[in-house]
Amino acid sequence: MITKRHNITPSVFLILIKENKILLSKRQNTGHWDEYYGLVSGHVHTTESFLKAMIREAKEEANISLMPSDLKFIHLMCRTVPENPPEIRDRVDIYFSAAKWEQEIKNMEPKKCSDLSWFDLNNLPSNTIPYIKNAIKNIREEKLYDQYGF
Repeated sequence: MITKRHNITPSVFLILIKENKILLSKRQNTGHWDEYYGLVSGHVHTTESFLKAMIREAKEEANISLMPSDLKFIHLMCRTVPENPPEIRDRVDIYFSAAKWEQEIKNMEPKKCSDLSWFDLNNLPSNTIPYIKNAIKNIREEKLYDQYGF
């Protein structure tokens, strides 16, 4: 019997925290959780590592310059989105933190992001993407792995 292998879409997410506040971005015009807050994030391209993807996405979305040594792996989420077509249903989300970065943080994608702001970790916006809220909780509890949507 031949078993079909998973098609998994990898994504990277950046957790930046300063003075008990976390950087969140409000999505718009993307077709995915528009008007909800998420993190600086994006898909991993075929030819890049998770670290390279995170460095690229941070620069593209928020003008954040990072070096590989600035990033620390902090969480992995295996996630499924049942309403998606099978080829993009299953996800692996890699979360990184950075204690330092260069450049002023600013919204580089105003057509896709209507707000890029710092929020109190103990009082996240009610319209935070649920799986992001779950990941933040897990990260605060130092839980390295979780599943969402299964």
